Amino acid sequence: MSRAEFVQRDGEVIQRDGEVIQRDGEVIQRDGEVIQRDGGIAGARKVSPLWTFGLLRSELITTFRRWRTLALLGVLAAVPILVGIAVKIETGDGSSMGGGGPQGGGGGGPAFISQITNNGLFLVFTALAATLPFFLPMAIGVIAGDAIAGEANAGTLRYLLVAPAGRTRLLLTKYATTMAFCLVATLVVAISALTVGALLFPLGDLTTISGTRISFAEGLGRALLIALVVAASLIGVAALGLFVSTLTNSGIAAMATTVGLLITVQILDQIPQLHAIQPYFFSHYWLSFADLMREPVYWDELVKNLGIQALYAAVFGSAAWARFTAKDVTA
Repeated sequence: MSRAEFVQRDGEVIQRDGEVIQRDGEVIQRDGEVIQRDGGIAGARKVSPLWTFGLLRSELITTFRRWRTLALLGVLAAVPILVGIAVKIETGDGSSMGGGGPQGGGGGGPAFISQITNNGLFLVFTALAATLPFFLPMAIGVIAGDAIAGEANAGTLRYLLVAPAGRTRLLLTKYATTMAFCLVATLVVAISALTVGALLFPLGDLTTISGTRISFAEGLGRALLIALVVAASLIGVAALGLFVSTLTNSGIAAMATTVGLLITVQILDQIPQLHAIQPYFFSHYWLSFADLMREPVYWDELVKNLGIQALYAAVFGSAAWARFTAKDVTA
């Protein structure tokens, strides 16, 4: 063989220049001595933790630079603007906005909507209540569903594994990136709502669901805590989407399946005959964040919500790992 000779057979790549040998999920690279088999890495050169952080940084930059991601964040930011303008127009003649109890009942719109005209900070809670059932999970489903399947569809997944990333490390990086998007998306909704609320309505001390008064600073702190709880409420959807993403090489199919499952679970959660299993749906306790606006705070359903999300993350995260580490990556 010549110095730069390259030989490729069916499922096998041999390159003598620098000596790289690859056979169906197995990579042996003598230059720097890296051996990788099915996501495992052994050899004289260990992967530096700094390389792992570099991979995460690269994934974050790639994800948040995509037009699709920016479009999703733009839609989420627009929801509080539309809600705020609608409430301002509705109450422009001095009439009050109806409905909007803490659990979204009353038939007048999302939770807290009747309080917005008294205090613009309530637009944050209303916007999160309006986006949590569909808009936020849909955005998370799109990002998570495309995490692995999108790379496979683009033909870059195999190169990521040769980097050497390792399948477990790559999967954890993808999940961490999805969770970062959960937090950013939630904060985008909250910040947009706070900005619109401050521009269109008065700000000041606010009344909790229990009827007690708290300062604006404390209310702002609770708004931040609610945003964090909402972001944590999406980790189950993120794990489900990541699992679906490992089942196919089509990013569009993975995204559509994840969003379809989300809609199905939401519908099942509204059928009274299924009340026995509804507490186990990942969406059942989503609106429990309203309990943070009570004095004292009711923690029961909040804890149940976080527990359910952790359970879904563990189950579907493990399923995604089992599937991905055994998957024959050909793209």
